[in-house]
Amino acid sequence: MADHSPTVGVEEEYFLVDTAQRTVVAAAPRVLARARPELGDLVTGEASRYQVEGRTPPCGTLGELRQELRRVRRAVATAAAGEGSRPVASGTPLLGMRAPIPLNGDAHYLAQLATFRSLYDTFAFCGLHVHVQVPDRDHAVLVSNHLRPWLPVLVAMAANSPFWDERDSGYCSWRTLGATRWPVAGPPPYFSSAAHYDTLASALRETGATLGERSLYWDVRPCAHLPTVEIRAMDVPTSVEEAAAFAVLVRALVVQALERVRRGDPGPAMDDALLRAAYWRCARDGLTGHSLDPRTHRLVPTSHRLRELLAYARPALAERGELPRVTAVLRHLIAHGGGAERQRAVHARAGSLRDVVDDLADRTAVSPRQWRRSPSPVGGPGGHGSSASSGRSDASS
Repeated sequence: MADHSPTVGVEEEYFLVDTAQRTVVAAAPRVLARARPELGDLVTGEASRYQVEGRTPPCGTLGELRQELRRVRRAVATAAAGEGSRPVASGTPLLGMRAPIPLNGDAHYLAQLATFRSLYDTFAFCGLHVHVQVPDRDHAVLVSNHLRPWLPVLVAMAANSPFWDERDSGYCSWRTLGATRWPVAGPPPYFSSAAHYDTLASALRETGATLGERSLYWDVRPCAHLPTVEIRAMDVPTSVEEAAAFAVLVRALVVQALERVRRGDPGPAMDDALLRAAYWRCARDGLTGHSLDPRTHRLVPTSHRLRELLAYARPALAERGELPRVTAVLRHLIAHGGGAERQRAVHARAGSLRDVVDDLADRTAVSPRQWRRSPSPVGGPGGHGSSASSGRSDASS
């Protein structure tokens, strides 16, 4: 493999919840005013005033990324505490959201409200956005083709939004369903080049389905002003450890894709209808369900596909010394379930969404227990997805 170490940066969105009531609170403008003296442009607003977004600078290593995520979360938590609130990393709000949501007064969102209307009434979702450095826009678009078959697995891996409208939605990632209602959202189309991407983007703008690059909500897209590709498929994880591991795993997928692009491989074609169906399955069932194998068009356990994803990303992770840490996080998810399972387990044990909010807030603001390093990659000594167990994972917390 060629020596290529792209930087990676992360954007995380958090809900603000009232410390006493545990309901979402429209405190973003005040919290941002408190946080910006320390964080500057590493903290910003989101569509609703229930939310803030924390950002890391471009990072080279997993350790650096983890440190920056902790720094941003600590500063946001301190600023929120000054306004009687706490940040919560969950893909959906749990208590107190009322439609229409209180919108950010940013001109961008107000212009979008005029076009998209009631789509904004309940547009309150928090995701993890990963930016990976690429040589140019053409590479970013072709990398997108290589990532498309893996996107449903990323949805399942990071699923952290089971509750909606103060009840269990029946989905592990309700955010995925809510976000894909927009006219340009979800898995991106297959593109032959950056020119193809730009032609389609221009046509979509002519129809009024977008107002420009910022409202192209595809789950992989090239950045309009930086040489990066942005991956947006995942719910925001509750812990720093998961967020950092997911981000470097995505970087490894991009590195592997870049190698194939350099060899002239434009990426595997996958039928758009099947890809959307795979999204739906993974959003509903998370890692405990089944996903579509794009090669055979058959359903296989999603945990099996996650092992295959790790096998695909392994060379890039190993080269950077990140394989043991990422493997430990993924093994834990397969064995014990992820964010959605944790939220449901707390709710089943305590019987109250207030307790789920408290657990999420504690995990968001405080670095969780260290993940134990795994002696071998996911799937056993060989770690290859083809030889891994295909049973349902234990989703208990």
